[in-house]
Amino acid sequence: MQRMTALFSAALLAGGMMTAQATMAQQSTQDPAAAPQQQSQATAQDFSDDQLQQFADASMEIAVISQEYTQRLQSAEEESQQQEIRMEANDKMVEVVEDSGLEVETFNAIGHAIQQDPELMQRVQEMAEQS
Repeated sequence: MQRMTALFSAALLAGGMMTAQATMAQQSTQDPAAAPQQQSQATAQDFSDDQLQQFADASMEIAVISQEYTQRLQSAEEESQQQEIRMEANDKMVEVVEDSGLEVETFNAIGHAIQQDPELMQRVQEMAEQS
């Protein structure tokens, strides 16, 4: 169980990188005042079992990517190398999320929701363990 919590923590931290990039892209194309409203709507919704399973599966893959790229990041000496590694990791994580059938925004909303709801976190952990 502790291993699963660590995996989700890594995935959520990695998801933060996707959130930052998505937010920057969203702000450049939308009214900045609309972004917080969209985020609150996404976290308030109920997610289907399929979406939660997709989140669980993608989170486990993202945790592996996060570990791999964290090691590479620590060995990079120059800021430009670190930035390149971050961008490459982010691209891979976005690809994993999209390949799972979720949109990045939905993945991030589920991640936020499970941080706020221990019962939902437990449910997703059980789904991940059964995969």
